[in-house]
Amino acid sequence: MDDQTLTAKVYSKLGDVDRQLRKQSWVDKKRSQQWVEAFIHWCDAQEIELGPRVNHQSLRFDRALIQQVNEALGSQRLTTIEQWQSGLTSAAQAEQGINEDKTNREGPRARRVLVNTPASAPAWLSAQPRSMHDVDWRDINIEQCDVLIQVENLDSFYAFSPQIPALSDYKQPLVVYRGDSHYGGAFKQLANAWNATQKPHLYAGDFDVKGLSIALFSGASHLLLPPLAWLTEQATTLHDPAKQLEHRRRIESHRDQLPAVHPLQPYLTLLLDQQRGLRQQWLGERLERVALV
Repeated sequence: MDDQTLTAKVYSKLGDVDRQLRKQSWVDKKRSQQWVEAFIHWCDAQEIELGPRVNHQSLRFDRALIQQVNEALGSQRLTTIEQWQSGLTSAAQAEQGINEDKTNREGPRARRVLVNTPASAPAWLSAQPRSMHDVDWRDINIEQCDVLIQVENLDSFYAFSPQIPALSDYKQPLVVYRGDSHYGGAFKQLANAWNATQKPHLYAGDFDVKGLSIALFSGASHLLLPPLAWLTEQATTLHDPAKQLEHRRRIESHRDQLPAVHPLQPYLTLLLDQQRGLRQQWLGERLERVALV
């Protein structure tokens, strides 16, 4: 670090100090910590007088010092300590100051979800029955949609069409990819907002303990599954891998909370007692709504 700039580490440490000062009058930090000594050199370069706050052993932080630091940063169009903690996007950080905190910024896909909608392809693109859009979930008017359909697997999401008998009651379905490292965080936010409306939330995914665990965790109200008789014939132990054992306890606990006559019970018997399952790609389009909760 040169004497004119603060590194991300120093910003982060100052952010910790700032939070502590909201609960106490001062915070002492040892000068033996490299970031403290670097900060002292920065203050000297900025002509911030530390005075009795600093001695051979430590540096005492207080609100007045933090205020001086923020004023010095602001005068140079640099991000203040409080702004550095906010987790803004790169673009928003640019509006706050000319430096960027890549370790604390909001990821570019943090609010993005992948939705599957009726096609509206331009003339130069071959006609397809459905269209995919990467959108900010906050731009979705969920009040105009009557059912959320969460699709677990990406290939199944691209192939999914809500034009099936099980969804004939719904006029404005919202079909969304459950997400992975790219879209999973934003889908959780969308699901929370959707579930607050108490409208149906359907889960279309693998028929295995992990799939049901994901559905429960996301607040889904129903599963989209083939008829029980067909699934009983097709389900196989090959689709109940040992690596999914960690999810069994959650599903077993959920089964214990359901009435004995609940429509999900025979599916859980197949899944838990017979230890058989089936991947989403094998389930086909003969799907029915099965209450999950």
